[in-house]
Amino acid sequence: MCKNVSNMFSHQNATETLLLAGCAVKFLSTMSDESTDQQTEKLLKRPNEENEESERVNKKVKTDGENTDDDKKYPKKKVVLLLTYSGKGYYGMQRNTGNSKFKTIEDDLVTALVKSGCIPEDHGDDMKKMSFQRCARTDKGVSAAGQVVSLKLRLVENIKERINEHLPPQIRVLGLKRVTQGFNSKNSCDARTYCYMLPTVAFSSKDYNTGNSAAFRLDPETLKRVNCLFAFYKGTHNFHNFTSQKAPNDPSARRYIIEMSCGEPFIRSDNEFAVITVRGQSFMLHQIRKMIGLVIAVIKGYAKEEIIERSWGQEKVDVPKAPGLGLVLERVHFDRYNKRFGGDGLHERLEWDHEEEAIKAFKEAHIYPTIVETECQEGSLVNWMSTLPIHDFEASAAEARDNKSQKQENADEGNNSD
Repeated sequence: MCKNVSNMFSHQNATETLLLAGCAVKFLSTMSDESTDQQTEKLLKRPNEENEESERVNKKVKTDGENTDDDKKYPKKKVVLLLTYSGKGYYGMQRNTGNSKFKTIEDDLVTALVKSGCIPEDHGDDMKKMSFQRCARTDKGVSAAGQVVSLKLRLVENIKERINEHLPPQIRVLGLKRVTQGFNSKNSCDARTYCYMLPTVAFSSKDYNTGNSAAFRLDPETLKRVNCLFAFYKGTHNFHNFTSQKAPNDPSARRYIIEMSCGEPFIRSDNEFAVITVRGQSFMLHQIRKMIGLVIAVIKGYAKEEIIERSWGQEKVDVPKAPGLGLVLERVHFDRYNKRFGGDGLHERLEWDHEEEAIKAFKEAHIYPTIVETECQEGSLVNWMSTLPIHDFEASAAEARDNKSQKQENADEGNNSD
């Protein structure tokens, strides 16, 4: 019986072995067939796939444009540019994309950056792509000796020269420095220094004959009084009356003035000029021109000294705005940035001692002559002074507007009757 059982198991094992062997052969055969098919298919498809991949790469290169090689060769870096420019003929610094009617400094700058290969062409249409920021937004006709902008650029060879090749002579890039990735020229700026160049006849009495403005000379006593009035502005005050659309309780109207004074007079084209210097943390639209305009009104006898302190109160005060011609952004200051990063061994201090001679030369060649020639030919400030009697420095702003309109109507009627 045992033998029969043994034979039975032996037969069963043999049968299972044969079955397993057959499956293995069939499995291996199937694998071999599949592998052969895959290899054949791969060989057949390979040229097509390589062509498709080649087309995909070429398409990407075409999509990225001609700038692909430049981006690899010159990866973009965060930098600041030191700009100097004469603002005559420009509608301020800030670019208004899509509005070619009013040309700005940034319009010409962006065009030069594209043409010099420093930025891709599409960055000119959307300045956020290059993280562009300016320290100060200078107004129409206002010049700058030391404007600073921050942005991401390709650091091409001879970068300053290449940019300047595509700029008009009245705009120059004088300096370039690498900065930290998070640097923002507007937010990182601690203070701004402006200068205002004007003929000293602005400080003559209201009875002086401005038709002979070239003969006027500022005496030391009047200059001393001018500087006493400018000293009132030092400190933190509510300057809501020195700009537009600011309510008296708007916290942003409070500004800190570090220094303000008028320098010694000098002669240009037979006329006497002087330069007013003001340094503050930041300034609002038209603030400096109104600060100067109010002091001129006091010196000439149209307003009393107490109007300066009254203008910081809640009441709206009629403050005259001096012309923009003589205003120049002199320099911007980065004291906090210099203290934190200027000595880290990786970044330079944002100071421009080596560029001072070039800045001075540009001012003498482009900024000062423009101010002097325009003032002598057009009488910008002298004509503005003739509007001071129209202002009512005693009344509130609402009353002043009514009185000013009435005075203007009376003047028009008088002119028509001649």
